Amino acid sequence: MRTGFLDKLAQNTGLEFVGWVLKPGEWVKTTSTELWEHYIHLVDVKEENQRLQEQLERMNLELAKYREEASEVRRLRELVALPPPQGWEAQGARVIAQRLGPNAILETVMVDRGALSRAVANTPAITHQGVAGRVLHSSLNTSSLLLVSDPNSRVAIVGQTHRSTGILAGMGPDQPCRVLYVPYNDPMEQGEILVTSGLAEIFPKGLPVARVTQVTSDTSLFLTIEAELLVDLRNLEEVLLLMRLPSELMVRDGQERNATAGAGEELGDIPASEEQPEERSDSETPPTPE
Repeated sequence: MRTGFLDKLAQNTGLEFVGWVLKPGEWVKTTSTELWEHYIHLVDVKEENQRLQEQLERMNLELAKYREEASEVRRLRELVALPPPQGWEAQGARVIAQRLGPNAILETVMVDRGALSRAVANTPAITHQGVAGRVLHSSLNTSSLLLVSDPNSRVAIVGQTHRSTGILAGMGPDQPCRVLYVPYNDPMEQGEILVTSGLAEIFPKGLPVARVTQVTSDTSLFLTIEAELLVDLRNLEEVLLLMRLPSELMVRDGQERNATAGAGEELGDIPASEEQPEERSDSETPPTPE
């Protein structure tokens, strides 16, 4: 009886001891398995997150590219929609460099059109906003433009409202221009648009250049006038170069138009019922004079 009790006690004690030993091991096993599964899941999530991040960066780059292309298309549409003045033809040019010259003294930009494209000295450069400048020097495939803001720039202008004439002089970057040689008694008011007068035979007549911002009068013979340019020269990317049509083409076109108009008038003067004289055959012998 004592032996059976001890056997049961030993059996129960052994089972309890084994349970105490195995339970932590099972917990360690279960916890390790869960941690490993979570780790694998986190690795997959990290890899997916990295793929999504790379995809997002690519999409952002493509979006920036499309926005730039859309902006360029909008600017080019505005340039293309600008008709050239009569007797002139326009050719697009892209700005490829800015602020040229020793220590960037001159307010100039470089464009990708040169003498091969008929871009020579004093060729006007405009945008849809107005006059940007003129060609200063040109090589075969590139040209440098002197901007209207440069202190060496002079543009003959006329007020769009009161038709007072003067000379628009550049005063440097980010500075208002001066309008010179406007007589004291000539009318010129703030807000008036200044357009090219065409007197210097460099720019076509009627191109917008600047807007009057200040008009003051003193003891001088001329008004003191300041004006702001209409073209944003700091963000200049494309321009239109204006070339005069060859004089031969203009003369020939004028002669053809005059000849066509004259022929139409002569045909219009002939009545429809009038009989035309019969043509004599070359074989007929003219009558012998008596």
